[in-house]
Amino acid sequence: MKKQLILLAGTKETRLALEDQLESILGNYVSIQSYSSEETLPDRISDKIVIYSSYLIEEEVEHVIGENCEVIIANRTINHQYIDRLFSLPAGTSVLYVNDFPESVNDSIHTLKALGIDHLQYHPYFPGIKYPQEINIAVTPGEMELIPDSITTKINLGVRLIDIHTIMKIVDRLGLPEALGIHVADRYTRRIIELSQKLSFLKEEEAKLNQYLKHVVDGVNDGIMALDSKGSITVFNDVLEKITGVPKERALNRKVNDIFHNPDLLHFLLKEIDAEVPYPFLVRQTNVMVHRMPITQEETVVVTFKNMDETIEMEKAVRLELQKKGYVAKHTFENILGKSKAIKETKKIARKLARTHLPILIQGESGTGKELFAGAMHMVSSRKDAPYLAINCNALPEDLLESELFGYEEGSFTGARKGGKKGVFEQADGGTLFLDEIGDISMKLQARLLRVLQEQEIRRIGGTRNIPVDVRIIAATNKNLKEMIERGEFREDLYHRLKVLSLSLPPLRERKEDIPLLVQHFIYESHKPKAKIEHEAITKLTGMPWKGNIRELKNTLLYMLAVSEGEIISTEDLPVDQKEKRPLPETDLTGYKKAEEYRTLLQFIKELNLAGKSSGRPQLSLMMSNTSNPLSEQQIRLRLKELEQQGFVVVRRGRSGTMITEKGLEALEHQHHNSFSI
Repeated sequence: MKKQLILLAGTKETRLALEDQLESILGNYVSIQSYSSEETLPDRISDKIVIYSSYLIEEEVEHVIGENCEVIIANRTINHQYIDRLFSLPAGTSVLYVNDFPESVNDSIHTLKALGIDHLQYHPYFPGIKYPQEINIAVTPGEMELIPDSITTKINLGVRLIDIHTIMKIVDRLGLPEALGIHVADRYTRRIIELSQKLSFLKEEEAKLNQYLKHVVDGVNDGIMALDSKGSITVFNDVLEKITGVPKERALNRKVNDIFHNPDLLHFLLKEIDAEVPYPFLVRQTNVMVHRMPITQEETVVVTFKNMDETIEMEKAVRLELQKKGYVAKHTFENILGKSKAIKETKKIARKLARTHLPILIQGESGTGKELFAGAMHMVSSRKDAPYLAINCNALPEDLLESELFGYEEGSFTGARKGGKKGVFEQADGGTLFLDEIGDISMKLQARLLRVLQEQEIRRIGGTRNIPVDVRIIAATNKNLKEMIERGEFREDLYHRLKVLSLSLPPLRERKEDIPLLVQHFIYESHKPKAKIEHEAITKLTGMPWKGNIRELKNTLLYMLAVSEGEIISTEDLPVDQKEKRPLPETDLTGYKKAEEYRTLLQFIKELNLAGKSSGRPQLSLMMSNTSNPLSEQQIRLRLKELEQQGFVVVRRGRSGTMITEKGLEALEHQHHNSFSI
């Protein structure tokens, strides 16, 4: 009868990896059962030898350890199968080492250095802390989802395995045959030899290729080819294989004119011409930019083939990502629809104002497109290639808005993060800052804003130095600032600083001829792009007062699309209050409250992650009970599920609980309630 061994781990992934390791070594002699706190633990374990995956799980599994149990805490080491991935990195490379808790991160780095894998500069990272932004390589023992999104190269080292000393201890405690111990030692020795052979082979290959590849600065997404002095191909990478359709094996060591037949391209590759100027060519129906770089000392020519179509798509993707983060204006004047005289004249004036460097005050009713115009003006200004940031002054409490605008220094208040934080004025330096709902800021912030406009410099909260900023301000309001000045609610000197130039947006009721065009546009952008609207419905919509302007019109049309049968929209699909010609509500207070709950939960999760504490539902419910939005465990479960669907957190069972993601940290960073889908 086989002896029994119990394995207890923190996560399912760790459990499966360690169980597989133990089974491969001891499976002929031992029956192995495994459990993880992330899944389900047994009720009670008695009279067994129990292996802990690490000391970190001791507290969460100690309640299942019964009488006469002998516990062995495993020492873990790097998974030998993937060591070559680290040795492939040049000495001195800075890498982010990613794991779930500070202890596991530090243990792993210590193990790597102790094993002699110390040619890299390891920077510890776990959710909730900052890291040097210049690092673009991350390594992790299986925790791929915790790697920040901004990291471009991600190396998975696999789950750390139990080391040979722990294996030998298990063999001894179980009283297994002495020959098995010798077998285990031989097995590990054999794997070390295999790894050494693999690394030796890689080193030889690297020596052959290094003389070419070290000259290629950006070859990751490019086709790469190297030619020797006789015109034979010595390097032909996978990307070039894809572009040309020629297998690498067929191209290597062949003359270049056996592979390429375009005479102009061959002339470019083989003749002494200006090597600094790339040329466009058509290669197998692909537009490529070819760059030829002679390496005189090596009597070699390195050639890169850049896919121009993919490059354009990558630039679009980068711009889209910047738009998501709020650093790029999302709209242009082409996005502002309308053929009425009122809107054409407004766009004409806005274009002229945009070309100056002076502050602009946009005035208009709610829903007239103030943010749309602000972004469009940025895009035709001389600052169009610099940052564009927008902040709603009405969406945040005064203290929070102040820190968002001006930033803060480390330790300036409770909860201030290490290293301090830049405000939007610093982030928008050289570009444009759009301040929406400017009429809602307090008198205190009005005074600080006036100083920034006068001095062109800011001082962070808790700071002692003035920081110069070059920012073009576009402010907007739907309030009558002159009346507010008379009531003592708005500073007159700030009003004149903001309104050096002014732009008034026409309400929708003054440009009703644009309503059919707007309606068709909203239909096209909807989930029913082929829907048709009856003429009677268009007439009805055109005749309404639209106190909520374009925003109200869009919300009404989206409602009609949702309730309509088939692809035809009629007056019967109008909301009841619109049939009675009453404006729709413009603010979803329930949604705003929910966004506040999201933000508070994320902040608590971040704090618990940073402290290395469990962030389970009971703890979060206790913390939420002391806020203005207390939540039950059931409500928190639903909120966490919603946050996970949006990519802000990773929900886990067991010791780690919920972990905040890079996207979640970014949402907290910007503090806009619009960051959260509600």
